Amino acid sequence: MTEEQQPEELKSLEEQMDEEQDDLTRLQAELDEALREREQYKNMAQRSQADLVNYRRRSAEEMAGARERANSQLLLRMLSVADDLNRALDHIPEDAVAPGWREGLLLVQRNLQNVLEAEGLTMIETAIGQPFDASEHEAVFFEPDSDHEQDTVVQVIRVGYRLREHVLRAAQVSVSRPTEPTEPTEPEPEAQSDTQQEEDDKIQEDL
Repeated sequence: MTEEQQPEELKSLEEQMDEEQDDLTRLQAELDEALREREQYKNMAQRSQADLVNYRRRSAEEMAGARERANSQLLLRMLSVADDLNRALDHIPEDAVAPGWREGLLLVQRNLQNVLEAEGLTMIETAIGQPFDASEHEAVFFEPDSDHEQDTVVQVIRVGYRLREHVLRAAQVSVSRPTEPTEPTEPEPEAQSDTQQEEDDKIQEDL
């Protein structure tokens, strides 16, 4: 190899190394871009999966809520039937029906109550003299009452029910109010005697 050929070969080698370096740089950039895209797609997939999980959860909650609302409406209608049956039984005289007929109605009443309890219904216990609770009671009347404290239950008009932990139907009650104070009457002036009247008349004449 001559001395004149050596610089040319060195130059060619340097150019080849520069080209390889450029290729490495380009490959590194492509690798970085591929890794960035992979991370981006991974994040997109994770977000899509999270969105799907949230959608399924919301759908399940909405379906459960819709079933609960439909069940509540049905139970309210059944409670109306139970109210009518209870009122009818309360007003039937013992000797007004054929033997066994009243017992049959009582059996229907018990079976209906068992169905309601199986669905999670419980009666709201409301006692006379109990403080009025707006979360469980619905005031339909206000009565002046001196025997009970103000804002207490004096009469239960319709029984209330809970559906598990929530109030399905508030109890309708009458609530006590303080009695109106009576106006004090002024005493009537005493009638003057005839003698006193004559003396008064004489004084007036002298004047």
